Amino acid sequence: MPRERLSLLQLVPNLVTILGMCAGLTAIRFTFDERYELAAALIIFAAVMDGFDGMLARKLDAATSFGAELDSFADFVSFGVAPGVLVFGYALAGPMAGAGWIFVLVFAVCTCLRLARFNISRVTPEGTATRHFVGVPAPAGAMLGLLPVFLGLSGLVDPTRAPLLVALYLAGVGLLMVSRLPTPSIKAVRIARDNAIWVLIGMSVFVGLLLLRTWATLVVADLAYLATLGWLALRRRRRDSAG
Repeated sequence: MPRERLSLLQLVPNLVTILGMCAGLTAIRFTFDERYELAAALIIFAAVMDGFDGMLARKLDAATSFGAELDSFADFVSFGVAPGVLVFGYALAGPMAGAGWIFVLVFAVCTCLRLARFNISRVTPEGTATRHFVGVPAPAGAMLGLLPVFLGLSGLVDPTRAPLLVALYLAGVGLLMVSRLPTPSIKAVRIARDNAIWVLIGMSVFVGLLLLRTWATLVVADLAYLATLGWLALRRRRRDSAG
């Protein structure tokens, strides 16, 4: 019986996934070398690759169960382990290193649980894609978890002076990932065609700021996302109270 042959294009999404995982693993290595800027940049790169692999799988009609499982394992490394190790090395590896590591473990375990829940709820029973996430997605959780690092690298705040606050914040982000809070999905966002140009201009401004003031821009982005989550939580509580 002849062996089944695959097109190289069908392997591209998995290669992108592995590239992102390698970036996450290398971020851990550079954390050990105290090259924190490069480590943070590699985790951001892994997040970008995480967005590309799914898009490529759909465009190339190369989505497989193997690719989905590989993506989850890669996400756990890049968005659960690597950010936790980076925050620990940057802000927690001092007098409270022992207690700080416990909070890193909480963050990593919550990321793992978040990914497991996503795997079993990727598609609704009716077979349609969900219009929102339940809990903060793992890549967004990683970016939120890195906020203390972004604050330090931008020179706005020195997180090493408040390691307990950093540890509690990291665990809090982990809990947001496993929460039942509905969080926005880009796939569900719809805009009027006439407003598309403003979205493109806004994205151009964001990319420009990201290139010129990388860490400060990421701080603002994290704070804006946290504010959005707070508004959604408040709206949900009001709706539940009214019901």
